[in-house]
Amino acid sequence: MSTIRLATRGSDLAITQSRAMAARIESELGVEVEVVRVETTGDRIQDVSLAKIGGKGLFVKEIEEALLAGRADIAVHSAKDLPAAVPEGLSLIAFPERADPRDALVGREPRMTLADLPVGARVGTGSVRRVALLRAKRPDLEIVPLRGNVPTRLRRIEDQALDAVVLASAGLDRLGLSDRIGERISTDVMLPAVAQGILAIEGRSGDSISADVAALACPNAEASAAAERAFLIGLAGDCNVPLAALAEPDGRGGMRLRALLASLDGGRVLTHAANISVEDAATAGSAAAEAILAAGGDAILAELHAGARP
Repeated sequence: MSTIRLATRGSDLAITQSRAMAARIESELGVEVEVVRVETTGDRIQDVSLAKIGGKGLFVKEIEEALLAGRADIAVHSAKDLPAAVPEGLSLIAFPERADPRDALVGREPRMTLADLPVGARVGTGSVRRVALLRAKRPDLEIVPLRGNVPTRLRRIEDQALDAVVLASAGLDRLGLSDRIGERISTDVMLPAVAQGILAIEGRSGDSISADVAALACPNAEASAAAERAFLIGLAGDCNVPLAALAEPDGRGGMRLRALLASLDGGRVLTHAANISVEDAATAGSAAAEAILAAGGDAILAELHAGARP
């Protein structure tokens, strides 16, 4: 096997994640890795909500084009940034070990928690899921739209006079910014985004390099991603849909899957929980989506899609 070309976005977090994965590939597979930076539409457009310009796919489109064109061999993504569909000719070949899936609150004051925020506090986030769950927990908060990479979002605390921002714990940890976290928010309060904390390695289907790199997969992360992404696919989820899912090992060889769908105002939150097997993770994720739809999720989705129309 010759040098592997690993495509990645150019953000600080993406580069950090990709370099760590490149080092692991070099160590475990004994092959040199070249990190190839690819600018994506999502990175170029920072002043508009993702939901308005095309959703999560804007962070992967150009990278997947590079894979299909042979300009790169594999790509590393934050799995939560992946849309439901993978282009023909490509596959998600490995999900390495999962990092902390929880959301994190970073406040203006050190060690600030969600409960500490004063009435009417200004909290920044760019996620409709976080907006809905924050409103469900703290309807008094003023939610401020937020875009940009992790350092940019942290600077917004001062630039936009925010009391706090909500980000992914995993990203902060990977960037060495764990000390900025005031609270790792319990998943009972804010269920994470689908596949939050998981990295996804994408490659060309049937490619020998893809087969070799598949050895980096973690079975638990694979099962978690399968269940959570099946839930996403079952609801045809995109950036306009406040949904969440988390499948975790239960310590007995199985997993516990929790999933939800919310209205944007947080007034309605439909939940589903089930004990599932690793082998049937994807089937369980699809079943969770069906249960949510039957419980009234179809009406919430109809309202969300109607509201997203121009």
